[in-house]
Amino acid sequence: MPNRLAQATSPYLLQHADNPVDWWPWEAGAFEEARRRNVPVFLSVGYSACHWCHVMAHESFEDDAAAAYMNEHFVSVKVDREERPDVDAVYMEAVQAATGQGGWPMSVFMTPDGEPFYFGTYFPPEPRHGMPSFRQVLEGVHSAWTSRRDEVGEVAAKITRDLAGRELSIESAGLPTNETQALALLQLTRDIEPASGWFKGDTKFPPSMVVEFLLRHHARAGSVAALEMAEGLCGAMARSSLYDQVGGGFHRYVLTPRPDGPLVPHFEKMLYDNALLCRVYAHLWRATGSELARRVALETADFMVRELRTDQGGFASALDADSEDPLTGEHVEGAYYAWTPAQLREVLGEGDGDLAALYFGVTEEGTFEHGTSVLQLPQDGPAVEADRLAGIKERLLAARVRRPAPGRDDKIVAAWNGLAIAALAECGAYFERPDLVERATEAADLLVRVHLDGRARLSRTSKDGQVGSNDGVLEDYGDVAEGFLALASVTGEGVWLEFAGFLVDLVLDRFTAEDGSLYDTAHDAEKLIRRPQDPTDTAAPSGWTAAAGALLSYAAHTGSEAHRTAAERALGVVQALGPRVPRFIGHGLSVAEALLDGPREVAVVGHPEDPALALLHRTALLGTAPGAVVAVGLPGAADGDGGEFPLLAERTLVRDLPTAYVCRHFVCARPTTDPVELAEQLGAICP
Repeated sequence: MPNRLAQATSPYLLQHADNPVDWWPWEAGAFEEARRRNVPVFLSVGYSACHWCHVMAHESFEDDAAAAYMNEHFVSVKVDREERPDVDAVYMEAVQAATGQGGWPMSVFMTPDGEPFYFGTYFPPEPRHGMPSFRQVLEGVHSAWTSRRDEVGEVAAKITRDLAGRELSIESAGLPTNETQALALLQLTRDIEPASGWFKGDTKFPPSMVVEFLLRHHARAGSVAALEMAEGLCGAMARSSLYDQVGGGFHRYVLTPRPDGPLVPHFEKMLYDNALLCRVYAHLWRATGSELARRVALETADFMVRELRTDQGGFASALDADSEDPLTGEHVEGAYYAWTPAQLREVLGEGDGDLAALYFGVTEEGTFEHGTSVLQLPQDGPAVEADRLAGIKERLLAARVRRPAPGRDDKIVAAWNGLAIAALAECGAYFERPDLVERATEAADLLVRVHLDGRARLSRTSKDGQVGSNDGVLEDYGDVAEGFLALASVTGEGVWLEFAGFLVDLVLDRFTAEDGSLYDTAHDAEKLIRRPQDPTDTAAPSGWTAAAGALLSYAAHTGSEAHRTAAERALGVVQALGPRVPRFIGHGLSVAEALLDGPREVAVVGHPEDPALALLHRTALLGTAPGAVVAVGLPGAADGDGGEFPLLAERTLVRDLPTAYVCRHFVCARPTTDPVELAEQLGAICP
């Protein structure tokens, strides 16, 4: 019989609706029930594409004996971390403080008041590798709760007090400077592996926000070292098994299972990774003209549209890591993406099959599991003529589509769709793909229709066109505003600037502290044991720095002193953290580059039917000046009316030709009708 999760909209929660565990969603009733029964709460946090979440569910939550013990002695609460990032952040901070590490599934035992006292992540069904079994953990917690309640209460209260005392203050930090950025770059050079191009460490996540900082720093300061590092990181990712060499798009991360061994991916594909990397590779192409960067950007954009786009026009959160192995029928990680030489020959024939095995590093012994290999581009691989390679990849993709596909989490997350909107809009403009701009516009329309209420407040998620019950958090406001601002610059439709303004105004009203620091939840959000506040990036930009970037761009568009001041105050955290931990505040460093450069304000005016206007507009968008904002439209009236874009006010044609105006720091360059001159003013590739 289904449990309470059967009414959820989250695909992750619905995966547990038929568990014998009497799961509750995160709601007040669960804690009231724990008080009534005088039992602790067991909180389990995960997400639908998490491999080890599925493993623990199968081993323990689907086990009748384990479930019976949980139901008798606990109130069990299941949370989708993508729906409730605030709950995840607060208790993950506690897990990391107590254990020195974190991850998912996250397992937390707490009092009926939500105060945590015992933590972990994955627990096996029997003792293994020094870990207790899940049943041992359950019995130990139950024993402590019943026989040492006072001690448990003291531990929980102390942990809660420690968490509550961790609020950040940035009043004395000051603005980031040229020295801040240079020191951050110096620290990054110490973390890089020159031979491989990757950052050091056995687990390699895509450093999207850091690469964006490196590209912006190169554009502003002319740092060759920054550009070389960005090119090295992007080349390493694109050639490795992190990148899906057949279908485009990126997996979550790669591991080095043994010294000098091949990199093996953790196979889930997340919308946020692919949106961020799509934009980064497009920006690398914009800076260098790299054909590799162009190919990866477009293949990743096409992957998002082909495999993540929903019927409502938005983009699904993720594809699972696991799928059914076509050879064994078992549900295993990576089955959809791995190949043997024999499988390649079966699809391609002997000649192309053997060539593909050499080109993609597929060996008889295998580089992954059970004699299979995940495709990559070895340094010593053969050169293959472009048309032949395209045909090989097309046939492999067609064959792969016939395999059992990984599950898809159809949940629409506002923040991640904001990232996708920005990436697709810019890719469409750069590479003259109007279909990608259309997909970005459709996703933006969905967010406005479904996620935005009459007060311009965002809901975090939706599914199948139905809005979820959870309020948007700071990253939703920052990333969606960023997406709308990018769309406004690309389309020339000022309504997107207006919608972005609604969102950044709410950041000022509902998320900002008196000292200018930012909270991840609104002033009137559900009260947890601590109000989450974290300026550091995770897999996506922190809400703090995403909001700072949107505030700065909106201020550049409108001249609003209040929004620029708020952005500057928020960026004090970059001055404090950038030189010490640049890999964890890459987006903040990127926004700081825009602040130090201006950012530049570009107004392009002309008549829509004039092809010279389109050329000037695209030249402006291709400028590498960090964070430059672009407005395009009809010439502004002499009375100061810029229509939908304030930047167009009093911008007139020169010699009755489409004209561009570039300003920064209250100083404007000479208006120009020449795309080459405009490119020089913005560091652009002239189309």
